[in-house]
Amino acid sequence: MTITMYGITTCDTIRKARVWLEGHAVPYRFHDYRAEGIEAGRLDDWARKVGWEKLLNKGSTTFRELPEKDKQDLDEKKAKALMLAKPTMIKRPVLELGDQILVGFKPDVYEAAVGGK
Repeated sequence: MTITMYGITTCDTIRKARVWLEGHAVPYRFHDYRAEGIEAGRLDDWARKVGWEKLLNKGSTTFRELPEKDKQDLDEKKAKALMLAKPTMIKRPVLELGDQILVGFKPDVYEAAVGGK
């Protein structure tokens, strides 16, 4: 199974998740939103699997700095457009494990999903 982690290199949570994966000898590929962006189809797939509400990081600096009009009346279409325009608004990390998607980092959830060592 190919594992891909999506996020940004400067994120503390990404760093923790990477340390966990590497410490458990779990191979993965890293996809940096800032450098590589995110495709609309992939974001649509994630939203179908976990819901757009779970993907949109309303606590991110990028989201908080949006004009109020952009934060109001959020629905799936508007949220996806925001995340495509500024992928740093996507909660991190997103871990793709085949058809399964994990959002955020919790060691016990990673252990159950990928094990390691």
